[in-house]
Amino acid sequence: MTEVRHSAPRPKPGILDIAPYVGGTGALSGVAEPMKLSSNENPLGAGPKAREAFASVLDKIHIYPDGHAGKLRTAVADLHGIEEDRLVFGNGSDEVFALLNQTYLSAGDNIVTGEYAFLAYRISALGCEAQVKLALEPGYKAEVEDLVAQVDERTKIVYLSNPSNPTGSWHNGEEIRRLHAALPAHIILVIDEAYAEYVVEPEWESAIDLARTAENIVVTRTFSKLHGLGGLRIGYGYMPKAMAEAMDRIRLPFNVSVPGLAAAIAALGDEDHQKASRDLVLEWRPRLTQAIKGFGYDVLPSVGNFILVMFKDPAEANAASEYLNQKGIIVRGVGGYGLPQGLRITIGTPDQNRAVADALSEFAAR
Repeated sequence: MTEVRHSAPRPKPGILDIAPYVGGTGALSGVAEPMKLSSNENPLGAGPKAREAFASVLDKIHIYPDGHAGKLRTAVADLHGIEEDRLVFGNGSDEVFALLNQTYLSAGDNIVTGEYAFLAYRISALGCEAQVKLALEPGYKAEVEDLVAQVDERTKIVYLSNPSNPTGSWHNGEEIRRLHAALPAHIILVIDEAYAEYVVEPEWESAIDLARTAENIVVTRTFSKLHGLGGLRIGYGYMPKAMAEAMDRIRLPFNVSVPGLAAAIAALGDEDHQKASRDLVLEWRPRLTQAIKGFGYDVLPSVGNFILVMFKDPAEANAASEYLNQKGIIVRGVGGYGLPQGLRITIGTPDQNRAVADALSEFAAR
């Protein structure tokens, strides 16, 4: 009998073609405590109520968490005035995107999103052997007509960040409604509102109200930004009940931790910390933008807790990043988003923001 030789295990087609997500680095050689402004984290950290809640459950971390996230579910539903059974909680909103893709995408299907949209949408879609169709963003914003033009018979999900990371652009309520109206009823529209709490423009509207009566809208939020719980990984999606029930069939049963649940509930009630975090961004985002523009660089308009600085070419952006590193400051290059000439800078503490402005002033004057 002829011996059958098998090669080593191989991942399914397309997996090795996916560029892995690389988060903002937090370390610099020779610098004990660098200023990390590369991941859009809250520079004030978690609030005192969240920290206290985290500490209060340390003697319970041997117990499995509530897989239904019951208390947090009620708190979120009360906050937005929405139905509890239409919420899905995840290990960050990233997991909600992955669950959506796993539930609704088959091989050969596609998602549509903007060319500079958050990379997590496309990574998990490609992992489902689906395709990614990108609408061009010549003005650094995904326009409704361009997104709709990419839709075809195999499109299952359209993803839109509002506000958008890393560009900081945003869409008003009329644009969201127009996009939804232009999509066939079987296509899911996902509105990622990770940075919603930082928006003060009166024309901006959360899509939660629109999603209340729609059969194909998902709105996602996260505790990683305003609430400062990025390390605990908690996010959620609000969607039609039938979609939530379908996604719960494949959601891991204990995907949000005991400390994470406790801290998130407490964070929702810490209005003082939310206000301080928001006020910091609203004060320093325009100040830092104005200062950097004064050095001769373009800064895209942003409504998030970050700004995107555009240099003349990738070489200058890399040189600026290296110069900031020499000053102990870490920012985020966004070449992976197709913007190699850009550096995304998180709004930090007042001292950190002044340090960024001083360093870029020196760099510009070289």
